[in-house]
Amino acid sequence: MKRRGTPEANLQRMVVQALRFALPKGTIIHHCANEVTEAGPRGAKRQAILVGMGVHPGFADLMVFCDGRVLFLELKSLKGQLCTAQEAFRDAVLAQGHAWALVRSLDDALGALADHGFTTRVVPSDAVTASVTTARRAAR
Repeated sequence: MKRRGTPEANLQRMVVQALRFALPKGTIIHHCANEVTEAGPRGAKRQAILVGMGVHPGFADLMVFCDGRVLFLELKSLKGQLCTAQEAFRDAVLAQGHAWALVRSLDDALGALADHGFTTRVVPSDAVTASVTTARRAAR
């Protein structure tokens, strides 16, 4: 069965897979299903139940817990915009001193890890380039 997806869902699967590889064992990468996509009264009722149970409008797509750090990642397509609830969530998270990042690509996700002090197994491309150049010079 072929998986249906959207650009954001495809990006999220790719980011989760990369983070599972890049981050140390024991890291928690979590997605909270925050919305009911079913239209009509039944969907509205289910969404109201979830809100009553603690679902928060605008909550980030992914949360990363690693070595005492927390990072919230909001994934968007290249043209995607934050809604008002997502902007409010971002502002609240940042005001409380947590890390938050907007991710539009895998490079954005890996950059957010580096920007917020997460240790990964991924070597930045500039460092790879520098080590290859050094190795070439040494071989001469």
